[in-house]
Amino acid sequence: MITGESLIGGVAVQGNGSDFKAWNPGLNSHIEPSFRTADADQIDQACRLAGAAFDTFRATSDAQRASFLETVAEQIVAIGDELIVRAMAETGLPRARLEGERGRTVNQLKLFADLLREGSYRDVRIDTPLPERTPPRPDLRYRLIGVGPVAVFGASNFPLAFSVAGGDTASAFAAGCPVVLKAHPAHPGTSELVGRAVVKAVELAGLPAGTFALLTGVGNDIGQQLVAHPEIQAVGFTGSRFGGLALMAVAAARPQPIPVYAEMSSINPLFLLPGALKARGAEIAQQFAGSLTLGVGQFCTNPGLVLGIAGPDFDAFAHAAAAALGGIAASPMLTAGIASAYQQGVAALAGQQSVKTLALAAPEVGKGGAALFVTSADAFLAEKVLHGEVFGPASLLVACRDVAEMRRVTDHLEGQLTATLQLEESDLDAAETLLPALERKVGRILANGFPTGVEVSTAMVHGGPFPATSDGRSTSVGTGAILRFLRPVCYQNLPQRLLPAALRDGNPLDIWRRRDGVLGKE
Repeated sequence: MITGESLIGGVAVQGNGSDFKAWNPGLNSHIEPSFRTADADQIDQACRLAGAAFDTFRATSDAQRASFLETVAEQIVAIGDELIVRAMAETGLPRARLEGERGRTVNQLKLFADLLREGSYRDVRIDTPLPERTPPRPDLRYRLIGVGPVAVFGASNFPLAFSVAGGDTASAFAAGCPVVLKAHPAHPGTSELVGRAVVKAVELAGLPAGTFALLTGVGNDIGQQLVAHPEIQAVGFTGSRFGGLALMAVAAARPQPIPVYAEMSSINPLFLLPGALKARGAEIAQQFAGSLTLGVGQFCTNPGLVLGIAGPDFDAFAHAAAAALGGIAASPMLTAGIASAYQQGVAALAGQQSVKTLALAAPEVGKGGAALFVTSADAFLAEKVLHGEVFGPASLLVACRDVAEMRRVTDHLEGQLTATLQLEESDLDAAETLLPALERKVGRILANGFPTGVEVSTAMVHGGPFPATSDGRSTSVGTGAILRFLRPVCYQNLPQRLLPAALRDGNPLDIWRRRDGVLGKE
């Protein structure tokens, strides 16, 4: 156990004596704090420091914030192998996975740095005055600014890329918003190592200490107090539907309600269209088994539902997939709680009269073994219990009579992060039948691939209609993620001296702007 004392905003504080502790940018780098649960005073102080830091942080130039993000990336790399070793010990994830995730974490920080330097994220719009019009049009100038301090919740299944310096933190920083982060209790040491790297970057950039704070602890009270704090202006969350809904309720009950951007639940339907099933059924089965069990199925894009047309080709796919899954050994899951919930979910599916078990690994304490089930479209439509997410390497096959029934099943699905079409040229008519429903239901539509693996890029959408996320207009991956933490401000007839540089005549920042409806750089 790491021991010692932490400093928050330069003032020594102690936790309440349980297993975790809060700490913050005032932390002395040579002190190793014990993991204790943050108390109410520490949460309040972290949020107040974030509020005090906001105007200074958002006033930094795009170039300064870009440099800061790159410094965070450099400091994470500088931790070296200690970070990987600690994360392996806390999560059971293999070295290669964690090294790849570290690379993704660093790259998404750099991606947002590039976005800041390019500048179009501000969405600048200028309507020049029309004094001779009746009535006259004033000078109007529009830009996006940060919303204020953001509460971010680290995810259990991505200890680096969706955690302390993950995409939510990176996009909030890029928007000019301080971050108060609640670390996930499944990997406290990993969180602290990355948190110290962020703290160091804050210091090197000369930013206020309240630009970043890390709170550790167990239980729901920390998160609820954090979201309820009046200084917090938005929330980024990745986790269970139960947890996301609880935070949404707290945010909505505030005197000033705030948005919660929560990624919560998805079963990511995979459509096996007839031509693809006939031409590549055995190959797709092997690839499906690999995708389903990747990371012990602990991805939000896990293919938990497979739809195909009943018949010999679908039966052959089911047999091949079950055989492939039977050869994959059970592996440790991230936490004992996740493993227990997975086994309960699998047992519940296996116990449904309308469901047939095709593959089911013997339960092992702390481990997740593959499970595959099949049911009819009629049963799936009639039994809402079959629509729920089982977080882990489990999937349900649904045998449909025809493409029209596939469409009916799609229409009854909840919102999803992804949908995948396995298709050949002969399947394009069927795909066109499904596509309008998929566009309504999901955030990302794939062809001839598998949903596990989310590219960090400008065009990526990692979101979807409720309950995949709390706000289907948002993404938590890619440069579009910054929009969650920005809001528009219009400046009417302000003197040039009072205008932000991005809005001034002459375009001093040399960024793309829309002037009288025409996009350009003037």
